Amino acid sequence: VQLQASGGGLVQPGGSLRLSCQASRSISTINGMAWYRQGPGKQRELVAVATISGGTNYADSVKDRFTISRDNAKNTVYLQMNSLKPEDTAVYSCTAGLYYNLNYYPGSWGQGTLVTVSS
Repeated sequence: VQLQASGGGLVQPGGSLRLSCQASRSISTINGMAWYRQGPGKQRELVAVATISGGTNYADSVKDRFTISRDNAKNTVYLQMNSLKPEDTAVYSCTAGLYYNLNYYPGSWGQGTLVTVSS
């Protein structure tokens, strides 16, 4: 599956953005759809996972601020980001993979979209 992320941009601290990840085919049978991010000088971080059963998991750093959702009818995964902080600045990428036993195993990767949080 090919994935294309969009929706990044420049936003002030405290603002919101919604990222979209469009898949080239149906995602209804993909076990886990996820968002990763990599900030400047930082390691890549798993941000959020949406499972085929409807469950979600989040990194502690984004809990209660970010919401992942998947629209199987549109073959799209979203990441709603609220109360953004400068430390959320990163390239955000979406993946299709497997979530099993509390671990996520990415398979296909899409091109990332840059989110910059700055005043």
